[in-house]
Amino acid sequence: MSKFASERLRPLASVLAAVGILGAQPVLAADDAAALGRNLTPLGGESAANADGSIPAWQAGALNSGWAPGKPRADFFKFKDDKPLFTIDASNADKYANKLSEGQLALLRNFKNYRIAVYPSRRHCSAPDFVQQNTKANVGTAKIGSDGWSLAEATVPGIPFPFPKSGIEVLWNAKMKYAGVGLTMPALWIMLSPRASGGDWIEAKSSQTYFYPWGKKGSSKLADLPQVEYYTYFDYTSPTALAGQALIATAYLNKGSDTFYYFPGQRRVRRMPSYSYDAPQVGFENQYTVDEPRVFNGTPDRFDWKLVGKKEMYVGYNAFGMYDPNVDRHKVITPDGVESAATRYELHRVWVIEATVKEGVRHVAPKRRFYVDEDSWALMGAEDYDAQGKLWKVRESFVIPVAETGSCDNPAFVQYDLNSGRVLHDQGSVGAGKDLKWSVEPDDAKLQESFYTPDNLRAISQR
Repeated sequence: MSKFASERLRPLASVLAAVGILGAQPVLAADDAAALGRNLTPLGGESAANADGSIPAWQAGALNSGWAPGKPRADFFKFKDDKPLFTIDASNADKYANKLSEGQLALLRNFKNYRIAVYPSRRHCSAPDFVQQNTKANVGTAKIGSDGWSLAEATVPGIPFPFPKSGIEVLWNAKMKYAGVGLTMPALWIMLSPRASGGDWIEAKSSQTYFYPWGKKGSSKLADLPQVEYYTYFDYTSPTALAGQALIATAYLNKGSDTFYYFPGQRRVRRMPSYSYDAPQVGFENQYTVDEPRVFNGTPDRFDWKLVGKKEMYVGYNAFGMYDPNVDRHKVITPDGVESAATRYELHRVWVIEATVKEGVRHVAPKRRFYVDEDSWALMGAEDYDAQGKLWKVRESFVIPVAETGSCDNPAFVQYDLNSGRVLHDQGSVGAGKDLKWSVEPDDAKLQESFYTPDNLRAISQR
């Protein structure tokens, strides 16, 4: 296994060994599309159980039978009656350290509400037949651009690189996992806990839509489509300082994002070319950068991406409590961490990739580590290091099966700042009063390219 460069405070290679990161070991001697759905899952995960059976063999099957919009998703989960096997806290963390990330170990030490309730592992994440077939078609044909980071070609919707050879291929698998053609969040709260010295929560209520133009049913060559990873729109309804502000953004496959922002006080739309990468998001006291939503967001060109290996790790899986719109959000997201009753952790295999900022380029987190689920290709967690090589921020997301798409998704995430002690939550429906909606058909005005123009943003914005 190739090792990370040494950290200033602690050799990172020793950290990786301590938390059980294995060298990258290919399942097959050569890429073989026929293995997908046979000894590999249809999307490229290892089908077999691990050595002691604590990670079971992958099994396909509907897990949300009978669910319909308006009904609680958790009530229709096949394994809703599972009970925790054990709970990890600061007192016993060392016993399970090889199945935890460095970030999780730090959270157990620093946030008293942070506990890891471990449930039986349930491996079920897949995708519709056309996504599986497109994934097979990508073997040997999907391509990273000559710049070393852009996605140049793939058959979509499908996983571009089910046999990944590099960190950037794993990242694009995560970015291009199937989630339908769009995700609508009719109500969500961005929550930032108070400063350690005291004060109030910063809470902003908004709605948001993601549109994936490549996610339409069927099979298309990415080169024949708009070179767009996603379009997004959001508008704030509270607090007063943010109410009425709105944004549209286009994240591209091969260049930096375009962002247009509506400011109600000026009654105008402004293009914001620098509102990307590590730029702080408006209204959150420099605690939340543009590239942190959903564990990683935006253009990956400022980093070199390395594939480190695989790891067995406890990750947020089948965690419906992080999507319950009818709970008291302050009983779930607390200044001392997420309340463990709302979470569910399971042991799964994850790909580990490292991002190191390129020479001559700046970023507030010059080194990052990411954990990507082998079955769903969801970004499950991240660790950011500061310029001194010290662990700084930790992010975790929470995967659930989605009845609408027949796949898994993980929009809700929590970020912990070890320096400030503050907790941030975004992209989920916890306590928002309305459920998320995944769409498989572009049957809404927000699921059309024409919606995402500065003229339309100006026309639909109020105040």
